[in-house]
Amino acid sequence: MSASTEIQAFPPLRNDLILRAARREKVERVPVWMMRQAGRILPEFRAIREKYDFFTLCQTPELACEVTLMPLNHFDVDAAILFSDILVIPQAMGLKVEMIPGKGPSFPEPIQTPKDLERLKEHVDVNESLNYVFQAITKTRHALQGSVPLIGFSGAPWTLMAYSIEGGGSTTFSKSKAWLYVHSEDAHRFLQLITDVIVDYLVGQVIAGAQLLQLFESHAGILGHEMFCKFSMPYLQQIATKVKQKLTEKSVEPVPMIVFAKGAHYAIQELATLGYDVVSIDWTVEPELAKMHVREAITLQGNLDPCALYSSNEDLITYTKNMVKHFGTQQYIANLGHGVYPDMDPEKCKLFVDTVHKYSSELNKDEIED
Repeated sequence: MSASTEIQAFPPLRNDLILRAARREKVERVPVWMMRQAGRILPEFRAIREKYDFFTLCQTPELACEVTLMPLNHFDVDAAILFSDILVIPQAMGLKVEMIPGKGPSFPEPIQTPKDLERLKEHVDVNESLNYVFQAITKTRHALQGSVPLIGFSGAPWTLMAYSIEGGGSTTFSKSKAWLYVHSEDAHRFLQLITDVIVDYLVGQVIAGAQLLQLFESHAGILGHEMFCKFSMPYLQQIATKVKQKLTEKSVEPVPMIVFAKGAHYAIQELATLGYDVVSIDWTVEPELAKMHVREAITLQGNLDPCALYSSNEDLITYTKNMVKHFGTQQYIANLGHGVYPDMDPEKCKLFVDTVHKYSSELNKDEIED
């Protein structure tokens, strides 16, 4: 199935908690899922990775579907998130990206100068270059049988630009940040090129069957407030606006959208004004502060420190309960403040999920009785 195909009939959804929470509707308990829940920590994922390289998994719809479903066999999460990667966008734009074991993503020929932007494809047809993602989404929607909603996602423009210039991961992303000061006009041009592809990509994901979208601005934390407002926020806003507009033009109901700008504790108030339904926050942000900034206009998602999953069962239960208590049971989606780490015990992830379920149900019951 391509993104140009009309939406087909899918099995009826039996658990819509996360969609209701995203739309600020009443829920009977807090919905919960975990970033990077598909793979990494699961033994069956490690087994399949011994047979296939990372991008083969992403680019083979049957395998991507299989991995997406894996965590649902272990955890009672309220959503599945497609197994894919944010770097499929630079690939579609003509850049080579490799996933090196023990190192992570690597660009053998990164964008080094503004002249290198000429190497990028002028027009990216997502129905051609990213059709494998759309096929995986449709296949997964059917395989889920309506058990939980399916989340689609993309990396955000600044994060994808940073990887493309830096050539991989970095603690400073100094090469990429230098563009913002030295080549600011070209930086905006690069960001706009990426934004245009992301919009089409996310529209295609919804048409293929995604019921919720998350945008990952993973490297927001290395930008200060001024640079974030100049080089990230305008493009985040553009994406939210244009995705919803294009879906409406195609007579497709827009789905809730989540923005996760990791490290952007300095811009919570601004993030709540960009047109997203949910703002996801990391563990450095106090729930009460976030709630104060967003008022009643937005749903919050987050934000347990992933490293809390290394603690004892007793402490993990306490940390999780405190998190839920501070956020409250409405207009809230429980999650970690970042993705799970590869060496984490799946049983701790299960305990986290189960604690959210049980404790938020108890809180809701107490509020009703009061």
